[in-house]
Amino acid sequence: MSSQKVKQFTRAEVAKNNTKEKNWFIIHNNVYDVTAFLNEHPGGEEVLIEQAGKDATEHFEDVGHSSDAREMMQHYKIGELVAEERTNVPEKSEPTWNTEQKTEESSMKSWLMPFVLGLIATLIYKFFFGTKSQ
Repeated sequence: MSSQKVKQFTRAEVAKNNTKEKNWFIIHNNVYDVTAFLNEHPGGEEVLIEQAGKDATEHFEDVGHSSDAREMMQHYKIGELVAEERTNVPEKSEPTWNTEQKTEESSMKSWLMPFVLGLIATLIYKFFFGTKSQ
């Protein structure tokens, strides 16, 4: 069996595909043809059309796409940049919102500060405005 060779593109070739009818761009040295995805893109087709023919890596990473979006991209990959035109832009990871360990600590802090401030306010009030004996 012969392994399928990945198609190589230059930046100039990608730049020629910069319309709504032929929308290619580069993300992390991979070339994507997202023409068929324009109407489905959650952020609207304008965002993709604006990046057509360009290296969209920074814009893609700045938005913070989910792991599902990154997986979906593979359906639109048509090749890679030629080796001499590649850049090294680190891939950002999807933020993890797991705060299970911090929940107890943060919930304690959320009531502890108001409690302490209330206690101090009460003591100050009693000291300065408390009932005075005759």
